[in-house]
Amino acid sequence: MDAATRDDAAVYQISADRALVATVDFFTPIVDDAATWGRIAAANALSDVYAMGATPLFALSLVGWPREKLPLELLGEVQRGMVEITIRAGCPIVGGHSIDSLEPHVGLVAFGEAHPSRLLTNSAGRPGDLLVLTKPLGTGILSTALKRELLTEAEMPEAIASMTALNDGAMRAALAHGVRAATDVTGFGLLGHLMNILRGSGVGATVRVDRLPLLPRARELAEAGVIPGGTRRNLEAAAGVAWGSRITEGDRLLATDAQTSGGLLLAVPPDEAEALVAALLREGTLASGIIGRLTDEPAGTLSVERD
Repeated sequence: MDAATRDDAAVYQISADRALVATVDFFTPIVDDAATWGRIAAANALSDVYAMGATPLFALSLVGWPREKLPLELLGEVQRGMVEITIRAGCPIVGGHSIDSLEPHVGLVAFGEAHPSRLLTNSAGRPGDLLVLTKPLGTGILSTALKRELLTEAEMPEAIASMTALNDGAMRAALAHGVRAATDVTGFGLLGHLMNILRGSGVGATVRVDRLPLLPRARELAEAGVIPGGTRRNLEAAAGVAWGSRITEGDRLLATDAQTSGGLLLAVPPDEAEALVAALLREGTLASGIIGRLTDEPAGTLSVERD
């Protein structure tokens, strides 16, 4: 599988029943606690594997560290957090590479395995499929509030829990209930990643903003203008979206908020939707509601409405 459909990971078929899935992700700190940063970075990197319907196999660590400014003991805390997550995922870190850098960066090259016929891709959505999101939105907004000292980490436990939660349960539920099109919601925001499905599958979509799951205080902060640069860029990139007359600026910002380690966005056949939502609840996912529908409109047509 090449990059034409902007899927979340590279796929290399190695036999009739085995496909290797590979992805890479890394970033600078978004929270103050070193081990928590490591947990978030690892969960975020593994998310692309789950978004393809694959089981993680192993990972390689990527580190850029300003060793003259930050102690290596602090890096040890970051790596401890990363290892906690990869152990939870059954995905050992078996090597890696580090360099000196001006700013600290950590992440993973992650490898997984899937059956070629059971991959979750951007190109398999069909008109009538219902859209289900498995984590609440707002991590970009809350992380920005943290950086601006408008919140402390102790005041955003739900956001920390969301960013450190793996998407393995969401993937299992999706594969068990007819989902074939999926993506994880990260830096391009909900609408940006949905647009990849629309273009890859040749379909349109309608999203209902009043059904979007949100982290506590996300709307309040969005309406106060506490917005990361990535969210602003995402909103600019959504110039072709048809916004309903009742949509507010806060709605637009939440729907395009740049996420870190977000949930899976699943396109499920209508006759499997109820069973999928029930399975997501059993798996303990943080959200499980239907937020919209794929349509037979031209590829990339996207409308956002309020009920």
